[in-house]
Amino acid sequence: MGAVRGAAGSSRARRVGPARPRSAPLPPAMARRSALSIRIVEGKNLPAKDITGSSDPYCIVKIDDEAIIRTATVWKTLSPFWGEEYEVQLQPGFHSISIYVMDEDALSRDDIIGKVCITRDMLAEHPKGYSGWMSLSEVDPDEEVQGEIHLRVEVLGSQGSRRLRCSVLEARDLARKDRNGASDPFVRLRYNGKTQESTVVKKSCYPRWNETFEFELAKPAGEKLCVEVWDWDLVGRNDFLGKVVFSVQGLETAGQEEGWFRLCPDKSKPTEDERRGSLGSLQLQVKLRDETVLPSHCYQPLVQLLCQEVKSGRQDGQVHLVTLLDETTTAECRQEVAINLVKLFLGQGLVKEFLDLLFELELAKPCEPNTLFRSNSLASKSMESFLKVTGMPYLHFVLGPTIARVFEEKKYVELDPGKVEIKDVGCSGLHRVQTEGEVIEQGRQHLQSYLGELLDAIVRSAPACPPLIRAAFRQLFQRVGQRFPQHQHAKFVAVTSFLCLRFFSPAVMTPKLFQLRATHADARTSRTLLLLAKAIQLVGNMEPAAGRAKEPWLSPLLPALQEGTARMRDFITRLVGTEEERGEQQGEGRPLGPSPAAVKEGLLLVHKTRGKGPLLAAAAGKKLHFCLTGESLSFAKSPGAERIGAIALGDILAAEKVEEKSFGSSHVMQVVYLASGGQQETAYLQCKCVNELNQWLSALRKVCGNNPRVLRSYHPGVFRGDKWSCCHQRDRTGLGCDRTRHGVTLQDWSDPLEPTVEAQRLFQHLQGLRDTLRDKYWELLEPERARSGQGAAVPEALSRLLAALAELERCHRRAQPPQAAGPALLRLQA
Repeated sequence: MGAVRGAAGSSRARRVGPARPRSAPLPPAMARRSALSIRIVEGKNLPAKDITGSSDPYCIVKIDDEAIIRTATVWKTLSPFWGEEYEVQLQPGFHSISIYVMDEDALSRDDIIGKVCITRDMLAEHPKGYSGWMSLSEVDPDEEVQGEIHLRVEVLGSQGSRRLRCSVLEARDLARKDRNGASDPFVRLRYNGKTQESTVVKKSCYPRWNETFEFELAKPAGEKLCVEVWDWDLVGRNDFLGKVVFSVQGLETAGQEEGWFRLCPDKSKPTEDERRGSLGSLQLQVKLRDETVLPSHCYQPLVQLLCQEVKSGRQDGQVHLVTLLDETTTAECRQEVAINLVKLFLGQGLVKEFLDLLFELELAKPCEPNTLFRSNSLASKSMESFLKVTGMPYLHFVLGPTIARVFEEKKYVELDPGKVEIKDVGCSGLHRVQTEGEVIEQGRQHLQSYLGELLDAIVRSAPACPPLIRAAFRQLFQRVGQRFPQHQHAKFVAVTSFLCLRFFSPAVMTPKLFQLRATHADARTSRTLLLLAKAIQLVGNMEPAAGRAKEPWLSPLLPALQEGTARMRDFITRLVGTEEERGEQQGEGRPLGPSPAAVKEGLLLVHKTRGKGPLLAAAAGKKLHFCLTGESLSFAKSPGAERIGAIALGDILAAEKVEEKSFGSSHVMQVVYLASGGQQETAYLQCKCVNELNQWLSALRKVCGNNPRVLRSYHPGVFRGDKWSCCHQRDRTGLGCDRTRHGVTLQDWSDPLEPTVEAQRLFQHLQGLRDTLRDKYWELLEPERARSGQGAAVPEALSRLLAALAELERCHRRAQPPQAAGPALLRLQA
């Protein structure tokens, strides 16, 4: 039968019938969330894409076809190392992660080397996370599908004359196949050997059809209904955009099915394994954490118990709960548990007491003064995490200028004779070859200059160091001094083992991973940074001669290292001193970066639109300095200048991406807000790159997360002429054609504390250790007390912990939605 044209009900209609029951609503203050941790380690055996026989690889991470992360480019290599880590907060219903390896080209479009696709089901099979090498597969255009289609499918008529009706309503977020950044989509329906097609919607990835199609129902109803979406092309073949396949036999039972259906690729083609060639491999660490965060009062017994244990401190003859936690936590989980504990006690105002307890417990173990805190114990990992959570602005203040100078100068620095490159020097055609000694001496001068500048910055930074960090180091300094009174040198090394070896030195070696630089260093700069980091380590060890014994070629730097050791010792004395420096009282030497109240700030280009809000009227077509705080998004002509205006956070309704075709850039975001007159306005702001775009979106979504007026839908295009460029709607104030993504954010060290989330993660960890905790307690008790029967009962703290875990488990069981019956309509991925 032919198509029946016309409206087919509301385009916002929801899925009906028993096929896809909704989850039970969550109680107030409860939230389901998915957190995805991704570490892109390295690649190997990548194919050469450049005429030089090499490549310039970087990675793009897409979650459900939306680009979330771009790694830095590693130049001229087929075995790149990235080592970049990200944590992304997601909507619970995401489907897959795709990681594309690209080759950057300066003069043409970047080449696609290959991709890795990880589905949600694959991650569910690895609850502790996946870690390993994955082969890259070829990118097939017919499998690069995305988006969803809104359909209503039903069986009509009596037994004598039955019809299959499919109403094609709309689609959203379709793949962009044309050069104009859009597609020309139409729908093709196949059933029982017959085909029907919808009209073509030009230049839209958010088309609305509202067309209905009917077929005679086959007997028996074993045939499948295939709904395909295509991009129409005037010249050449049409491009495949995805499909949905329905079992009509299941539909007869349900009667009707309506909803949004995810478009699937054409699985009739060769599988991914069959298409894998010599495209190389990617080493990844990926972990998905699905969480149900209960109301905060549910965690109070657990949190109060942990706080009481920290306040009570270490007691002789007893096994402390923190010791049990340290002994039962595996090395793989210790970093994550340390971060959770540090953030939890920061929120409770007890992080200083918590770290002091860890120092005391660690020093109570048999230990040597020259190996203190060198292992990856809970104490070491917690202090390391504490420095990153509270000290990143301080780190940038101290290291930033020297790191910037190293990147800008690109000096050749080498002290190892086995790695020296002999160069020609001279001018006006008169060249001579430098000797090895001259190259090493020149490198020593450069490195000594960098080291001197860095030590100057460190020594001057004592007043700028956050008071909480100074207090933690003061406690450590005193504890070690009391434990080793005959080795006063040890207390200085204990402080530098964290400050230099675990904080400054890793940041110098890999500044990209500490947000000190936007890109990785090239080979020459990397070698300079490595030598500078090694020099900081030797200064931190307080024994430069030991480094010279291990690597004799460092001897030219020995005088500078000895001087640096003396200066570092003086710096530590000032850092942990109880007397405040006069400069600190006067505010001298404090970081000159963003105000502590600033969540995010930077220059953004304001695009011209038809809006009339204060931001649009005052600054269209200009670059302004934006500053996001906990109160507003303000803007000024330049950093430090008087602000032109501001948008209160309570007036921000959405922060979303904009289609590339709207302004010819894929790095534009829109901020939808209420102007002073109450009308809704949209500001379109262009960022420099995809990472800056996602950082701004994440920051805006986090600070506006509790705004009750946030939008649930938005327009990813712009209103030009008399219609929206995305869906061609003519109503400027009508409902948006795509869902907002308030829950998708990138995590950062500067994020506000979330005590209930940290408590939930600690509960999950401790829940898996319930039996182990009890067994480890008896194992750690003194053997004679165990034999004599003393302390045969489980101690009160452990009993309370087990009781709190049991109660939280019951709360989670009550929070689970009832199990739903299976869907009556079977949707297949053919």
